[in-house]
Amino acid sequence: MLEILILAAGKGTRMRSDLPKVLHRLAGKFLLGHVVDTAHALGADQICVVYGFGGEAVPQALADDRLTFVLQAEQHGTGHAVKQALPRLSDDGVALVLYGDVPLTHAGTLRPLVAAARAGKLGLLTVDLGHPDGYGRIVRDADGRVRRIVEHKDATPAERAIHEVNTGILAVPTHHLRRWIGELKNDNAQGEYYLTDVIAMAVRDGLVVETHQPAHEWEVLGVNSKAQLAELERIHQGEVARTLLDAGVTLMDPARLDVRGTLTCGRDVVIDVNCVFEGRVELGEGVQVGANCVLRNVTVAAGTRIDAFTLIDDAAIGEANRLGPFSRIRPGTTLARDVHVGNFVEIKNSQIDDGSKINHLSYVGDTSMGSRVNIGAGTITCNYDGANKHRTVIEDDVFVGSDTQLVAPITVGKGATLGAGTTLTRDAPAGELTLSRPKQVTVTGWKRPVKQKKES
Repeated sequence: MLEILILAAGKGTRMRSDLPKVLHRLAGKFLLGHVVDTAHALGADQICVVYGFGGEAVPQALADDRLTFVLQAEQHGTGHAVKQALPRLSDDGVALVLYGDVPLTHAGTLRPLVAAARAGKLGLLTVDLGHPDGYGRIVRDADGRVRRIVEHKDATPAERAIHEVNTGILAVPTHHLRRWIGELKNDNAQGEYYLTDVIAMAVRDGLVVETHQPAHEWEVLGVNSKAQLAELERIHQGEVARTLLDAGVTLMDPARLDVRGTLTCGRDVVIDVNCVFEGRVELGEGVQVGANCVLRNVTVAAGTRIDAFTLIDDAAIGEANRLGPFSRIRPGTTLARDVHVGNFVEIKNSQIDDGSKINHLSYVGDTSMGSRVNIGAGTITCNYDGANKHRTVIEDDVFVGSDTQLVAPITVGKGATLGAGTTLTRDAPAGELTLSRPKQVTVTGWKRPVKQKKES
């Protein structure tokens, strides 16, 4: 049995925020959420989150019946935090201790620790740092075996010269952990119960301490300030960009990409600078995304081109579409094949069929639009009466002239033409020209008012 403890009770004073530190976001996800995902990837039988600062904000934010939450009302160190969770753990398994503010540790880095614990050892994750100030040092004997960990504030000058440091991440048979936690003392410079003291206890009891190191130093970096959060954000986005490049995606500038969820790309996808992808986004083969676009929970089929400054949210975009620049596609929208949506066009909760075009300055909401429809500039579907939404139906081969308002509920029949400037309040018959305009009048002799001079 593998039981994972995630210590997430800290306030994070240097974050200068009322939000619990572990609820700050990296790549669009809570810091703690990244650690929980890693725990699931390891196949944990139980995930126990020890929370404290912020009250119920942490369990409410990560409402998940696969998680067990334990309150650490007062924070007296990492050993004290683990002690709060011990009653929830079984003695016949191993416990892996992770941290809610260390979000980028790979599951593959942790598996050797779990394997060591299952073999009756203590698995410890360490890292060599060029500047180890502030970290607990790994003290080894002449044969290279780990003997103990000494915190920086308690270390001698010789011990401070050690560059191998403790990450705090360890795995151990749970029955050993239970016994050692009961022996912890707080007679140290911080007056806290250090989880790291169990290393010396393991050595005392004859357990082998087996150390492993991550492939990258940033896997064990924690977040204690907004600056550190920003640093890890760029590291993470850099890793995402490298993965996309390796998969054949063309990124015009890998340093100017933000993926805040999952991005799946087909062959020959091209992404320009400053694009943001949120939630689950899928781009089909040959899709081109212009600069400064935002796509959120979107599927885009092959051959579609999305020009600059386009926002697409919770929509399905078909093949060979042309969107933008400056288009907004809102939730509930489905675009079929070869649809053109141009500059300053907004579409919401609508279905647009093959070959239809809405190229300029229009709003289409709650609409079912057929194939080969042409919508002129400045067209508005008036779908809201102040209390309820109504549906507009535009059948195949309709031509809508510029500056037209369609007051729903309404149907425009197949092949109909609506003259420019029409306000349509009744159904338009198929194949006919419908228009509503006041009679054009010229007032002879009318003079434009002249601005009067102000008296001095």
